[in-house]
Amino acid sequence: MTAVGERAQGGMSIGSVLDQLRPDFPDITISKIRFLESEGLISPERTPSGYRRFSILDCERLKFVLTAQRDQYLPLKVIKEQLEAIDSGVATLGADRPASRPRRLGVVPGEVSPDEFQADRDVRISREDLLERADIDDKFLTELIRAGLVTPGPAGFFDDVAVMLAVTAKSMSEFGLEARHLRAFKLAADREAGLIAQIAGPIAKGRDAGARDRAEEVVRELAALSLTLHTCLVKAAVRGAIDH
Repeated sequence: MTAVGERAQGGMSIGSVLDQLRPDFPDITISKIRFLESEGLISPERTPSGYRRFSILDCERLKFVLTAQRDQYLPLKVIKEQLEAIDSGVATLGADRPASRPRRLGVVPGEVSPDEFQADRDVRISREDLLERADIDDKFLTELIRAGLVTPGPAGFFDDVAVMLAVTAKSMSEFGLEARHLRAFKLAADREAGLIAQIAGPIAKGRDAGARDRAEEVVRELAALSLTLHTCLVKAAVRGAIDH
C-alpha cells in the first residue's frame, strides 16, 4: 500500500513506521515497537480487523523514546514521565528530537557529550585516531589497556566507548589518579554486569517474540539504576570521609 493510501485509511502500518525509523535506529524491530506499546509509551489506533495504524505523533513519540534510550541510556520509567509532561503541556515534542531533553546520567560535566559519543558497534577507530580524539599519549593508552579499562577488538581497532573511557580516564588523571587506580572501577563494573546478566539472561531465552526486547530493556533499567546507586554510594562515602 502506498503512503497516500495509508493516510487515506487513517495512519501508517507498523511496517511503514519501521521503514521510517530504521535510518536513525538500525536495530529497531517490530517486536520492539510492540513492546513499547505494551509499556504504554505509544497508543496506535486499531482498525476494526485489529491492525495497528500509527499517526505522525506516534512516530514522533517513538523517536523520542528511542533517542532517549540511545543517547541518554534512560530507563523507560524516566522516559514515560517525560512523555507525561509533554502530554500535560509542560514540555513539547519536536519532530526530530525532544525540545525538552531528558536528564543525562553518567556524563562527565564539560567533558563528554552523548551527542559526540554515541555508541556504535560498527565503528572502527585506529590506535592513532583514538589518541587524537581522546587527546592522550601512547604511554597513557598502553596503561589503560594493561589495566583492562580499554580493550581493542580482534583486529586491533577500538570503538566509541573506548574513546569515552579514555577521555574520562584522562580527566580523572588530572586529579592524580593513575590507570592502576582505576582498575577498582573496572572490577566493580564487571561484578555489576555479571549481576545484570544473571537477571536478563533467562528473560532473553524466552520463547515469545518480545523476549529479547524485554531483556534489553531490563539491562537498560538495571544499568541506569546501578549507575544512580553507585553515584549515591560514592557521594555518601566521600561525605562521611570528609566529615570525619
